[in-house]
Amino acid sequence: MRIFKNIEGLREIKSPVLTIGTFDGVHLGHQKIIQALNAEADRCGGESVLFTFYPHPRMVLYPDAHGLQLIDTQEEKIEKLRSCGLKNLIIVPFTFEFSRQTALEFVRDFLVNQLNIKTLVIGYDHQFGRNREGDIHFLKEASELYGFDVIEISPLEIEALNVSSTKIREALQLGKVDIAESYLGQPFKLHGIVSRGNQLGRTIGYPTANIRIEASEKLIPGNGVYATIVDLNGKLFASMTNIGVRPTVTYTGSKTVEAHIFDFSEEIYEENIGLEFVSFIRNEQKFDGLESLKKQLAQDELLVRSVLRSPGK
Repeated sequence: MRIFKNIEGLREIKSPVLTIGTFDGVHLGHQKIIQALNAEADRCGGESVLFTFYPHPRMVLYPDAHGLQLIDTQEEKIEKLRSCGLKNLIIVPFTFEFSRQTALEFVRDFLVNQLNIKTLVIGYDHQFGRNREGDIHFLKEASELYGFDVIEISPLEIEALNVSSTKIREALQLGKVDIAESYLGQPFKLHGIVSRGNQLGRTIGYPTANIRIEASEKLIPGNGVYATIVDLNGKLFASMTNIGVRPTVTYTGSKTVEAHIFDFSEEIYEENIGLEFVSFIRNEQKFDGLESLKKQLAQDELLVRSVLRSPGK
């Protein structure tokens, strides 16, 4: 997959078959569109292209009120798109000035003059341009004017999946990682760096890897205990992860992500680590003391190990 971060070199793309969108999460609906994109590119001898934006438009247009966290970091989204077989990814810096373009200016200046687009594949309800004036009706008129084809993904194809990035974000915020997985077509993942904590977990037999999530826009699931899989340099380990404010020990109000890796004793500070969420176990809670916490963690471990051994997990 080729990645373009400016308009130079776009003419290298052969007969572009293009779609437009933020594609946060690259969920099953997005995958459906990319499948249609690749199929049409194969049919006409062209190349599939996604025209996307960074940062997310809501972060630019509503900087103080967007409250938006993203399912994927930019790097995670790129890897998902690559695995879908997309041939070309154009990432345009989204600015307020860019948002003021009319739909006609966007089609004429970018899609036609810079890309020489052959076909545009679009969801039935997609809108773009200033005041969201670029809809399917506009595109059909523009396609006749500028000589490209428009393929509309029917509402039945998309609505049958009953999926959206908003639904996935809401599920994750409630800890419903199983529902998020059903929408994404794969488990939700976090990636971060293992940082040194206060090492209190060692004293009760449950040392944890404190995972620092460096991408501030990355969505972290709701507080609670989860069954998880740790990916450390390509090796997978069963684990249980607590997300929350650690109310029993050192409550500071700040959210932490701590994974206890089963049957593991290596020092992994400053290592990159991946965390795959399998199932929600329980809400975070405050205990009377460390002994009560230790007993609950032992129960959590039994349940997590059972979940991770279950068929299909």
